[in-house]
Amino acid sequence: MTASATLPMPVWRDELEHEYAALAERLEPLVPCLEIPLHLPWIDAINKLKKQRGAVIMAHSYQSPEIFHGVADITGDSLGLAQAAAECDADLIVVCGVHFMAESAKILAPEKTVLIPDLEAGCSLASSITAADVRALRALHPGAPVVSYANTSAAVKAESDAICTSANAVQVVESMGAAKVIFLPDEFLGRHVSSQTKVELVLWNGRCEVHEKFTAQQARHAREQFGAMLVAHPECPPEVLAEVDFVGSTTAMGKWLEREKPARVALITECSMADNLRSQFPATEFIKPCNLCPHMQRITLQNIYASLRDLRHAIEIAPEVVVRARAALERMLAVGRRETV
Repeated sequence: MTASATLPMPVWRDELEHEYAALAERLEPLVPCLEIPLHLPWIDAINKLKKQRGAVIMAHSYQSPEIFHGVADITGDSLGLAQAAAECDADLIVVCGVHFMAESAKILAPEKTVLIPDLEAGCSLASSITAADVRALRALHPGAPVVSYANTSAAVKAESDAICTSANAVQVVESMGAAKVIFLPDEFLGRHVSSQTKVELVLWNGRCEVHEKFTAQQARHAREQFGAMLVAHPECPPEVLAEVDFVGSTTAMGKWLEREKPARVALITECSMADNLRSQFPATEFIKPCNLCPHMQRITLQNIYASLRDLRHAIEIAPEVVVRARAALERMLAVGRRETV
């Protein structure tokens, strides 16, 4: 497969209005209506190009609606996307998410070409800790196994005994069979896990720059002003979690909405997720105490198109790191998703 610099740039065609009428109708309540004609040529060009390339586009739930609904073949949380990368038939995968997600896909599918549209799409949690930090913590706590959150680099995963997501963190920690576990890097998720297990956790001071900004006052305002039920991601501060009706992972939030069918809900998490869920739950009114992830916003239709056109930016991980990180990920997969919602 070779890159081509001669592929035409997307241009508006009147036929697009008819060809993408159903998508436009879905996007209309999710994005400003004046933007839809600007998005459609890029969506059309991407969809045609991915067929030519035999590519699969994967989008995290925090991606903007025109990406999530317009060009993604597979959507989900970071674990779901990594598993899908390993299971899908395509040899070329474009991960519309942040860098650690593309690395996780490459770890579980090392023989495939994994692209990320913007190399600068990072994560404050992943950048808060290094492999050297993990080794130093092991020296301070001899014999304590290391459980690292999925929001970490491949190098940190390679230094870990197991990986977890917010959906299965408690189960993975307890599966270590140890009285004390080093839990990295999200301090707030670690505190939430600690409240649900008797295992002693050694925590790191990493925080998600999106979720740490939410406040208890915002949560109370959403309930008192709008009569909304409250759902929060466990990366939020403990005082926020104390105010809400449900705490859960990205996937668990969707399951909770399906089960509870609230008339009005405030999702205390990254803003785009509420946009993407609104089309799935039209009977629910979403109140958005909105924080956008600046890293997720770096992924655009334009750089997805460029990534496919020029086959950039390919994720490369040293083979020995892949082997060790894969072992930690597979230990998590053996535990699976056991979150109760």
